[in-house]
Amino acid sequence: MTLIPAESAVRSRGVRLAMAGIALGVLAADQVAKSLVLAGHPADGTTFGWITVRLARNTGASGGIASGYPVLVTLAALAVTALAAVLTVRARSRAAALFLAAVLGGAAGNLSDRLFRAPGFGRGGVVDWIHLGSGGGSLDLADVAIQFGVIGAVIAMIAAERTRKTRSRPRERAQERPQEQ
Repeated sequence: MTLIPAESAVRSRGVRLAMAGIALGVLAADQVAKSLVLAGHPADGTTFGWITVRLARNTGASGGIASGYPVLVTLAALAVTALAAVLTVRARSRAAALFLAAVLGGAAGNLSDRLFRAPGFGRGGVVDWIHLGSGGGSLDLADVAIQFGVIGAVIAMIAAERTRKTRSRPRERAQERPQEQ
C-alpha cells in the first residue's frame, strides 16, 4: 500500500520542496510574530485602523471552545495537524498541495504553542494577537494561513476537478463512437 496515490501532484521534487518551504515559512513567521508580540506585551492594544494588536492566550479551540480542557484540545490539534499533513501529500493538484502546505504550517504553529508555551507541556495557550474591528475574537498568523489555505485548497480542488471532467469528455465521446472499418 502506498501513502501517495499515483495521481498525486506531490511526486515532483520541486513541488515537495515548495510545500516544505511554505509549511516551514508559515510556522517560522507565526512563531517569530508571536515572540515579538510577547516581548512587547501589548495588553492594552495598539490600533492600526481596523486592526488592533493585543495579546490574548487561547487554551481552547477556535473561539475558546473547550478552554477548560487544554490537554484534550492539544490532542485534537495534534490530530488536525496530522490530517493536514496527510491531505497535503495526497493532494491531486499542485495548487491544492501548496495551499494545504499553508494549512499544515498554521496547524503546526498553533500546535507548537499548545505543546511548548506556558503553563506547561500540552497545556499551553495559543498566542493570539490580531483583533479585527471592534468585536469578535482574536487570531494569529497561523489562523490566517489556515483559513486562507483551506479556502484556496477548496477552490483549487474544484477547479482541478472541473478541468479533469472537461478533458475527459472528448475521450469519452471518442470511445463511444463505433470504429470505422
